[in-house]
Amino acid sequence: MIQNTRHYFEKNGYEVCARFAEKLGIRVSRVRFFFVYMSFFTLGIWFSIYLTLAFLLKIKDMIYTKRSSVFDL
Repeated sequence: MIQNTRHYFEKNGYEVCARFAEKLGIRVSRVRFFFVYMSFFTLGIWFSIYLTLAFLLKIKDMIYTKRSSVFDL
C-alpha cells in the first residue's frame, strides 16, 4: 500500500514539473531544482526574520530593564 501511494504521488508530482517545463520550453530538472531551492530560500527568510526579532527583543530587554527605586535601597 505504501509503495502504491508513493508511486501515485511521484507520478503526479513529477508530472506537474514536466508540464510546467514543457510550457516554458526548458529542461524538467531545472524546474525541479528551482522549486527545491526556492523552498529552502523561503524557509531561510522566515528563519532569519525570527532570529532578527529575537535579537531585537533581547536588546530591548537590556536597554529597558526595570531599575529599582532609590527609596528601596
